[in-house]
Amino acid sequence: MDTYLKKIGSEPENVSNETQTNQSTTWLTKWEPEDEAFWAATGSKIAWKTLTVTTLSLILSFASWFMMSVIAVKLPGLGFSFSKDQLFWLVAIPGLAAGFLRIIHTFILPIFGTRHVVTVATLLKLIPAIGIGFAVMDTTTPFWVFVLLAITTGFGGGDFSSFMPSTSLFFPKRLKGTALGIQAGIGNFGVSLAQFITPIILSVSIYGTTSVFTSIDAKETQNVLTDSTIEKQKEVFAALDVKTQNKILATVKKPVLDSVTTAVKSADNTVVFTALPLEVKSKAIANANPKLAEKILNKISPQNEAVNKRSIYIQSAAFWYIGFLLVLAFMSWFFLKSIPMKASVKEQMDIFKNKHTWYCTITYLMTFGTFAGLSAAFPLMIKFLYGDFPNAPDPLVYAFYGPLIGSASRIAFGFIADKVGGAILTTITGIGILAGAVILITQGLVSPTSMDQFPLFVGVILAMFFFTGIGNAGTFRQFPIIFSENQRQAAGVIGWTAAIAAFGPFIFSKLIGNNISANGTVTQFFIGLIVFTILATVINWWFYNRKGCERPS
Repeated sequence: MDTYLKKIGSEPENVSNETQTNQSTTWLTKWEPEDEAFWAATGSKIAWKTLTVTTLSLILSFASWFMMSVIAVKLPGLGFSFSKDQLFWLVAIPGLAAGFLRIIHTFILPIFGTRHVVTVATLLKLIPAIGIGFAVMDTTTPFWVFVLLAITTGFGGGDFSSFMPSTSLFFPKRLKGTALGIQAGIGNFGVSLAQFITPIILSVSIYGTTSVFTSIDAKETQNVLTDSTIEKQKEVFAALDVKTQNKILATVKKPVLDSVTTAVKSADNTVVFTALPLEVKSKAIANANPKLAEKILNKISPQNEAVNKRSIYIQSAAFWYIGFLLVLAFMSWFFLKSIPMKASVKEQMDIFKNKHTWYCTITYLMTFGTFAGLSAAFPLMIKFLYGDFPNAPDPLVYAFYGPLIGSASRIAFGFIADKVGGAILTTITGIGILAGAVILITQGLVSPTSMDQFPLFVGVILAMFFFTGIGNAGTFRQFPIIFSENQRQAAGVIGWTAAIAAFGPFIFSKLIGNNISANGTVTQFFIGLIVFTILATVINWWFYNRKGCERPS
């Protein structure tokens, strides 16, 4: 540690007492965790206290990062007229923002130290918590405002790349896997927390009035059309403006729409809609914006049972963070210390000259990238793959289980990684993700034809989450060993790989959204995931896992 923990002690003798006091409240004058006597007397207490405070803050970092993904599925029912593609953008943008912010976080820890970085990072998360809370209360809030707010949720996602390297520095090598596994695993629980708390907190008033949330029952929609005449349906649809008609028809799968258009020999929207099969027509209405579907169904049958309404406090899904963030900012400032490091941004760039930085980036993109990507996209996959079937599931009822399982397995296998090594766990993860993707495709679970496939779909996705947790524990045990000759580099690589893996939500959400918009399935996306997983698994096995490999870890 002496090779890079050099800052305090080099100050000139005429430094003022005030300056020395400020430094003593922030910077540790000595840090030797590998010294057993120092660890037992002083180091252990400081390290575990730091881990506790930063982990609590990291929970809210992950929760606020995924705030938009759980709120986005509710926006159409509140009256926001955002398209399917726009909703996927709102879910994808936090990942994009977090990826870039993690790159910044990778390099700021040696400059500003744990205390300042964690405190400021915690306070910055107040921006999306307050901003989104007010934005969702007004259905006239434009899309670009939501885009800006989605970017600010990236503040929470960025924290990982400074919090984790900080933890790596505070603990001796023998406890790094355990400490990193605990922090990352418990921190990852924040994703589940956001998805679990949201449905509950919607009934709690924190500030402001209720909003009316509208949902459409697909089965009852079909009953409404069955009991009405073709003439009435035609009359109601013809009264809509062309733009609205196009939006409704856009929810119909292209092959079906082309077939009907050819059969009726007309491109007129009203003629095409009227000629659609009953089931397709009812799905087109049910999949439209709920407020629009409500108007259509009420005009066709004012006493229908397809429209369901309830009052919710949507703003509470954002406002509940505020108090906790303020408390944790206070704790961070008064309880944390910083380990002095002497490394400029330019000096830290040396990690990019090492080929293993890039190999580790690929393997961590496979593990954490898949975890974060599925966490963001899982609710919308449920909504758009299975949402138009009768008795369609509520995405938020199932969404939180995935991150919960992935986080728990990361904690559990952090201890195992310290005993068996991380490389074997990363290889097992690659095999698990690969198997899950193959099952999703071959069993038609991502191009479903009925709700009967839903239980297996959820089961396979949850199994993939489980394996990502194993891999996340394994990779973070590997990195300090792969870069054992320079622990400052190891900390930098942890930050850098986490930054790239944070693009997972953006990659998954955008590609899955594009796939669904194009053909109603996500088969092509998972084929791509299979190819990438094979590549990452082979790299891990060849360089870090096989007998006689270059850097066993």
